Amino acid sequence: MKADGQAAGQGVVGAGAVSVAARGPDLGLDKKVVLVTGGTRGVGAGITRVLAEFGAVPVVCGRHPGADSDVEFIACDVRDADAVDAMVRDIVEAHGRLDGVVNNAGGSPFALAAEASPRFTSKIVELNLLAPLSVARAAHAVMHEQSGGGAIVNVSSVSGHRPSPGTSAYGAAKAGLDNATTSLAIEWAPRVRINSVVCGSVLTEQAHLHFGDDAGIAAVGETIPMQRLAMPEDVGNAVAFLLSPLAGYITGSTLTVHGGGERPAFLAAATADNKV
Repeated sequence: MKADGQAAGQGVVGAGAVSVAARGPDLGLDKKVVLVTGGTRGVGAGITRVLAEFGAVPVVCGRHPGADSDVEFIACDVRDADAVDAMVRDIVEAHGRLDGVVNNAGGSPFALAAEASPRFTSKIVELNLLAPLSVARAAHAVMHEQSGGGAIVNVSSVSGHRPSPGTSAYGAAKAGLDNATTSLAIEWAPRVRINSVVCGSVLTEQAHLHFGDDAGIAAVGETIPMQRLAMPEDVGNAVAFLLSPLAGYITGSTLTVHGGGERPAFLAAATADNKV
């Protein structure tokens, strides 16, 4: 389970979420080849569904194929740089180009820092920081040479921007990924754009690992100004925008998708009649 919800998704649209199928505008993504790492389930599957609705050609990678047999799948451990290079070569050989990358693979189980082994910590940082940098590097090697360049979106987390107790290595890795995004945007402009989507809590089939039963998930949703957790498609909509020509002047940015964030604890604790 990824902290703040990057895990296996339910595939439904919650109250207030925007349905891509009901909307259907042209974002300029038609026939664009987009790699989605960790795209077989959860947030990654939601991103993949959205991109397909907008006419893109998603290629997903993971260690195991997902339920959607209509989506092209490549088995790849993104922590293996050689495997990543081979995967990108295979995509280019099959499709002739690589227009976009979504670095979604990542996550962390709950583990207190004092009890986590050094190996555990290293693996979390490897998956959430080093692996997306490896994928981005391999994609850049293709994109900066092809007509039209390309765009990369890193799926990050609010855990990198506030305390992340129980997933401290994950939060630190996501903070590093967001910082690296700003640096790579300068190094790779103007041919390759790179941005981050900073996710809050997302409703997935593994949300119970962090929030408990349905009552716990509902209670967490009530702490968010939008009164619900995000759906995977909410993240997908943001990713699709950043990959599209509509975001053609946006690079090195973070787009926060967290429903308004978290109410400060002092508001609930205060005795003054200034409730929000």
